[in-house]
Amino acid sequence: MQILAFDYGTKHIGIAVGQTITKTSSPLMILNVKQEGPDIWQTICALVEEWKPDRLLVGQPLNMDGTPSDMMKQVNKFYVRLQKETQIECELVDERLTSFEAKQLTESDSKSVRIDDLAAKIFLDNWMEHHVNS
Repeated sequence: MQILAFDYGTKHIGIAVGQTITKTSSPLMILNVKQEGPDIWQTICALVEEWKPDRLLVGQPLNMDGTPSDMMKQVNKFYVRLQKETQIECELVDERLTSFEAKQLTESDSKSVRIDDLAAKIFLDNWMEHHVNS
């Protein structure tokens, strides 16, 4: 099964791609929301057309206690529109600590280094670990 994972943010959307047969994934790209503007959906739909995923994952920003964060309303809007635009099964996935882990992996404290696609890869890997039989 081919999967695209989206780490949604108001400024950037990190995207990763994964394959359940090989249990591999890679960071794919980071979309600049402000630069893309309304064309963001054309770009996302073009990616979906290119990669032909069977499922789409969207990072669910939860607080450490498991309650929805303030960002959840915006993520839900993105999630609903993603399902509508692509007609592909979508799933919300816990993304707690993925940005922290991505920063550790890049060993960068710099704000200029974008890690959104790596964060998407991390929660995609976590999803595969729990949903794909060994």
